[in-house]
Amino acid sequence: MLKHIEGKRGVFGGSLPGYAERGSMEEYERQNYQSSRGRGQFIAGLIMGMAAALLVVCVAYLGFKVQQRVEDSAGESQQVNAGGSSEEVVLSDAVTEKIGILEYMIEQYYYKDDLSQEELENGIYRGLLDAVGDPYTTYYTKEEFDAFMEQTTGAYYGIGAYVAQDLELNYPKVSSPIPGTPAEEAGLRKDDIIYEVDGVSTYDMDLNNVVALIKGEEGTTVDLTIYRDGEYLDVTVERRKVEVPTVSYEMLEDGMAYIQITEFDDVTPGQFAEALQSARDSGMKGLIMDLRGNPGGSVTAVVDIARLLLPEGLVVYTEDKYGKREEYTCDGSNEFELPLVVLVDGNSASASELLSGAIQDYHKGTLVGTTTFGKGIVQQILTLQDGSAIKITISSYYTPAGRNIHGTGIEPDVVCEFDGEAYYSNGYDNQLEKAKEVLQGLMQ
Repeated sequence: MLKHIEGKRGVFGGSLPGYAERGSMEEYERQNYQSSRGRGQFIAGLIMGMAAALLVVCVAYLGFKVQQRVEDSAGESQQVNAGGSSEEVVLSDAVTEKIGILEYMIEQYYYKDDLSQEELENGIYRGLLDAVGDPYTTYYTKEEFDAFMEQTTGAYYGIGAYVAQDLELNYPKVSSPIPGTPAEEAGLRKDDIIYEVDGVSTYDMDLNNVVALIKGEEGTTVDLTIYRDGEYLDVTVERRKVEVPTVSYEMLEDGMAYIQITEFDDVTPGQFAEALQSARDSGMKGLIMDLRGNPGGSVTAVVDIARLLLPEGLVVYTEDKYGKREEYTCDGSNEFELPLVVLVDGNSASASELLSGAIQDYHKGTLVGTTTFGKGIVQQILTLQDGSAIKITISSYYTPAGRNIHGTGIEPDVVCEFDGEAYYSNGYDNQLEKAKEVLQGLMQ
């Protein structure tokens, strides 16, 4: 499938025109430098030396700022070990010298002149974090970080869709469109692969950068190329102000309450508590909690919600690479005593897996649906004084029973595959109907 995707736009291979006639790059460089002796060689060396020296100063300054920020954060999070050796520093003299040489070669030989110094610098920072091989560890420019933080305010100008990463294809996908938004009106569906945004490939792109491309001024449009069921679809979606509801609630038949949580933001625990109280006031006899398509969010938010459901004990614990363990507990004073069913699917990730995993470990509810995403690691945001930031994976999390579900996900107690054809043709949600059936059995 991925090869089919790459073939759509034409991925070119082979050698560069005229390159074979010049011999190897090493021979070409040697011939070029031998013919540039004397004054030209001195000037080139001087420029390279100045560039390397400048880069050393910039890297040293950045390193000082990063260290200063990490030390400031360490007092609160205690996630950073201060015992590193100077021999472990990545940016050695040899590395900084080589970066200076590469920068000079780009300036001298790269065929375009539209690269800015800022773009090259950001490329260095991104490359350093990309090298760890973790899709959740990334660098944000100030603009990207501002856009990322905007997502937690509850309103933005965009199309109204939750986006997740398809790790198999390495493309972003729609985990669920928000009801009543441009995304739903344009016909976007769960699991649609977002192949391009305004002609820009999204392959291997950080999710927050994808979101930044999709969002824009109110009233403008964004062109998406969607890959769905073996076909490419070009969809134009208007950007509008999107109010992001994180909790929705309704009473179903026979005293069954339905609460959907689409994301765990700072406002979610309060919204969930209100919905739960409204359900109780309406004579709730059992609860269906829908976590399908929930990509996760704040650990604090999900723990606060878990404390409205679980008995006394552990909610979750984390461990970093130094073996430091941090526990989140519940006093059991608000333990949920009614029958509970939790809907999950392959887009239920991170914090939503934390909650469903704890419910399963304590046998407080029955999980219905399909295997969850499998993200059992925790990220932390560290900001720099220039407004940029990094998101970095700092620890693994474990359910109360000691399960780490990273890469495997959580198996539901009752497996029920989603019938997309029935849902999109007549609105029949077979997984929700299965959850009702299971809850009816628990209520008897």
